Amino acid sequence: MDSITVVIPTYNRAPVLKKALEGYLAQQTLDAIHELLVVDDGSTDETKSVVDEISRRAPFSVRYFRQENKGPAAARNLGIREAQADVILFTDSDIVPAQDLVQQHLAWHRQNPERSTAVLGYVTWPPEPPPTPFMRWYGEYGPLFGYRELRGQLEVDCRYFYTCNLSLKVQFLKICGQFDEDFKQAAFEDIELGYRLSKLGLKLLYNCGAIAYHHQFFSFEDACRKARANRNAARTYVRKEAGAELNAYRMRKESRLTYRITRWAATQVATTLKPVRRVLDSALPLPTIIYRLFFWYHAIWRDKD
Repeated sequence: MDSITVVIPTYNRAPVLKKALEGYLAQQTLDAIHELLVVDDGSTDETKSVVDEISRRAPFSVRYFRQENKGPAAARNLGIREAQADVILFTDSDIVPAQDLVQQHLAWHRQNPERSTAVLGYVTWPPEPPPTPFMRWYGEYGPLFGYRELRGQLEVDCRYFYTCNLSLKVQFLKICGQFDEDFKQAAFEDIELGYRLSKLGLKLLYNCGAIAYHHQFFSFEDACRKARANRNAARTYVRKEAGAELNAYRMRKESRLTYRITRWAATQVATTLKPVRRVLDSALPLPTIIYRLFFWYHAIWRDKD
């Protein structure tokens, strides 16, 4: 386990993809990267030109693949089939690695050589431009990610199988399972695979020192729009065994009465404190419960009534 294959699916993100690829050229241990695979999911922008330019400067192999628009699950599967190193690192085209990201992942795999052991890294917002308090909540407490829940933990469960910063042994994936291509969007396809792999012995370790930066700005409305756009993926997910099992787990923790009370509280807060919505994207930090209730109401419940 001396080198790694980096797999990045992308769709019409040429400018930020260039930042991400530059981040791999700036790694402290360039010889640890065996290859970098960019899988273009049918982009219509300058993606190929960006990859070609980076490949001319890279001291490691940079390979470009193009497919019809099938979604990130299919794109990552192509990367798995083509990967030549022992370890594969999944990130996204808007994820820029810290300079020691590859080194951090490989070091943990050397310490944990078991085929079924995977490593989850930490994703946060870049320091510039500074994230809003809403973005910090969105990225730390969910619904985007739930990294705040992982503080102090070493081994975590499959609900945190986040492919924005995740490495696994290639042979474990090739033998035990790949992404379900029924998922056409970037939502739930990673957790679904994590669930299936967990049934086959997956051990997911959390390395908070393996840091990458999410270069995407989210306003409150952006986050609500993303949640609404992910509903088809959510429907696909609940039809799978993973969705049924993990939702049953959640319902065991949250009674039907709790759900109704939470929904009532979200409706009351969002309607009674309607003017607060104007400051959700400001630099004024609000209690996390306010972000959560406003988000639940506007992204999930408002247009279902």
